[in-house]
Amino acid sequence: MNPILNRNSFFVKEHTGVFKASNNYDIFDPEGDHTDPIIKCREVNLSGFAKLLRFNKDYKRMTPFEIVLTDKQDNKVLTVKRGWTFWRSEVEVLDENDQLIGTMRQKLLSLGGRFRVFDVNETEICQLQGKWTSWEFSFQKEDVQLALVSKKFAGMAKELFTTADNYLLTIDPRVVENSVARTLIMASVMSIDMVLKE
Repeated sequence: MNPILNRNSFFVKEHTGVFKASNNYDIFDPEGDHTDPIIKCREVNLSGFAKLLRFNKDYKRMTPFEIVLTDKQDNKVLTVKRGWTFWRSEVEVLDENDQLIGTMRQKLLSLGGRFRVFDVNETEICQLQGKWTSWEFSFQKEDVQLALVSKKFAGMAKELFTTADNYLLTIDPRVVENSVARTLIMASVMSIDMVLKE
């Protein structure tokens, strides 16, 4: 696991764009320079047909995606990917060596949105639960909150005329360093935007 994931807070900023098919993000140190990302997240391998469907609100959530996260040295941190879907999303998470380390499975008919997060052995690591009354998501393991994702206001012009969002991810220090849980939590943040909020 890349040591950058042992941090406990990340500021996730989506690239702005009025007419954009692919989704790209930069991740910053919340306390540091917001012009120099510590992680870059780029959507790759998006076919022309999928790009075309991205401009239709009804079909956008069905399209596949593959987001590759890299550090400042352009080392791969992880990959988050999903194929075509019609009802329920299942998202795969690959490590820096493109080995499957876990999956996220969307639960249907849940207020605010919910994922169950599994490691490669099908052990449930946590659940990602959204609140329908606010833009906030928590990672829960039984009654313990492992992490929290909250939306940061992007500015009136961006909010009105683009789909770009900013998020703050805060991971509880009790989540063990170098654990698969940390990698899956980071991957889940990408899934929130691509699956639940598009």
